[in-house]
Amino acid sequence: MIVIGLTGGIGMGKSTATATLRRLRIPVFDADAAVHRLQARGGRAVAPIAAAFPGCVRDCRVDREALRRAVLGNPAALKRLEAIVWPLVRDAERRFLARARRNGQGIVVLDVPLLFENGGQRRVDQVIVVSAPAAVQRARVLRRAGMTAERFAAIHARQMPDAEKRRRADHVVRTGISRHFAQAAIRRVVRKLRGSAPHPARGRRAP
Repeated sequence: MIVIGLTGGIGMGKSTATATLRRLRIPVFDADAAVHRLQARGGRAVAPIAAAFPGCVRDCRVDREALRRAVLGNPAALKRLEAIVWPLVRDAERRFLARARRNGQGIVVLDVPLLFENGGQRRVDQVIVVSAPAAVQRARVLRRAGMTAERFAAIHARQMPDAEKRRRADHVVRTGISRHFAQAAIRRVVRKLRGSAPHPARGRRAP
């Protein structure tokens, strides 16, 4: 099974990429969605976040806005949060990969925004980076509800520069031209990968 890491900075077009990959019937593990589930009612991250960040859990779910304020501009608080959340995300990722192997999948994708920043490239076989010009990125992000220039700057500062991500990538998908152009680029990558995918019986070493 070939494990592909999909990454890119905020606003670079990962949503377009993942939608196209799913239409091509490739299973995608969405790390951001996993975080949301962990912080929702009944999620495994709710209790430890309540203990570490008083006032950030209401009605048995994480108040994401309150949590964002608690860690914004506070590296120590951010590290404390990551120490709670990321092991749980990795556990969900391992269960996703195990299920894919049982189902005989030839290719799967791990959609991880901070793949390079957290050393996640060591867990995958190849990396796809989605990229767009800085002006396009900024315009996309600032159109999001609740987004501010300050918040965008804080998020952007945590992420590896786009040029470095592109340098490290096995495949770069440009999303700043048109949706059709990006989708066609993803389909070309998938055709190439499917041509090189090992027989499911051979598998891949467990993470």
